[in-house]
Order: sequence, then C-alpha cells, then structure tokens
Amino acid sequence: MTRHLLLSRVLLMATPDDAIPGVARELARMGTEELRGKIVLHPSGALDSRLPALLKECGAAVGSMHPLQTFSGVGVPLWRGKSLLWKEIPLGCAPQSKSPAHLEDRRCGFAGDRKTLYHAAAAMASGHVLALVEAATQLLISLGMKHTEAERALLPLTRQEVLDNFQRLGPRAAWTGPLARGDYKIVEAHLRALPDSHVEASQAYEALNRLAACVLSQDAAGTSAELEKISAALKPKAKVRGGYG
Repeated sequence: MTRHLLLSRVLLMATPDDAIPGVARELARMGTEELRGKIVLHPSGALDSRLPALLKECGAAVGSMHPLQTFSGVGVPLWRGKSLLWKEIPLGCAPQSKSPAHLEDRRCGFAGDRKTLYHAAAAMASGHVLALVEAATQLLISLGMKHTEAERALLPLTRQEVLDNFQRLGPRAAWTGPLARGDYKIVEAHLRALPDSHVEASQAYEALNRLAACVLSQDAAGTSAELEKISAALKPKAKVRGGYG
C-alpha cells in the first residue's frame, strides 16, 4: 500500500469484507495525521462502519457506499436506475462530487447493526430469484424441453407479468396463480406432481406458499390454515433426497 493514496480526500476500501479490518489497520499505521479530515468508505452491503473504527480515532469520517447492483464477474454491470446507498457518513462530510446521473443516491436511516438485514433483503431479491427461475427451468427440462426453450418460456412470465406488474400495480394486485385465487386443490396437485428426485423444489414450493400467505394474502391466517391441511395430507408421501445435477 502506498502513501500516495493518502493524498486523496476520499478513500474507497474496495476489498472483500473480511479484508476490511486489515486494510483499516494498515491505513491507520501509515498515517494518523494524514487521515484527519479524510473520508474513508467501504462498499460492503453487510458490514457497518464499526469494523474500521480505528480510522475514526485518526480523525477520518468512516462510512459505507453500497451500490445495489449484482456483480457476476461476467460483462459490465448496467448501472442505469440502480441505487447507491450511503450509510453513517456524517452530514456535511459527504463527498462533494455527485454520483453519476443514472444512479440514485439514498442515505440510509436504519441503524448500523441492522445493515446485514438490508443485505439479506438484497440477496433475496437477486440471487434467490435466480435460483427460483433456474429451478423452474430444470422442471421444464425434466419434461423434455431444452434449456433455451424453457428459458424463453419462463423469462417473459417473470420479467413482464410479475416484476413489471409488481412495480406498476403493487404486490397484491400483481399476485397471480392458484394460491392467489384460493385454488388449493391445484396447489396440492402441484406438490404431488413435483418429482421425488427434486425434493428441494418441493420444499421450496411449500415454503414459498407459506411466505406468500404471510406477505401477500389478505387473509394470511386462513390461507396458512389451508396450506397446513395440504401439508398434513401429503405427509405419507416420502421423498428421497435428490438434486438438480
């Protein structure tokens, strides 16, 4: 690490999360006086600024600047419309330069120790959605469809019919399917149809039904009770653990 870094007013610790404390110690060792009045940011979505607290003792303002964006390592991320969340930077200490026009700056109001929950929400809305779509794709493949065919069939359903409607209409108005209609016989039929070799899909389907009842249904207790009846009826069906390999 070079002292030339300390010539900048704003320092960004763009390292893996578990490396942040070590980098902070190295910065503090390099220059206590040089850090006074500096702004030190890290882009971690899960960690708050208490980890590099040593830098605060050196007079630096420490916080996080987390881009709400996925990084797959393949291609260049599309930034337009994404959010850039600032946390724990004192008012008046934020960098003067604005974020690019296609990013939306958001100052987080939740406590620093709640930041991991924020990151969990982001993981559910990104990686877990991908897991669901791929699991559904694998089910169509088990019926004889090619991966590209299954993808072309499902993606418009997820992208336009669900996510666009969620944004345009709100969650309950956008909610469709047998559970939304109270068609519990079809929900039970779905669970009976899921192959024993894909036990994870069956478990996820049941768990997602319970989650939907909780966050989407106007009668959460009634919907949950009906789902429990279905679960009880299916208990005799033993499943052999399998996978998607």
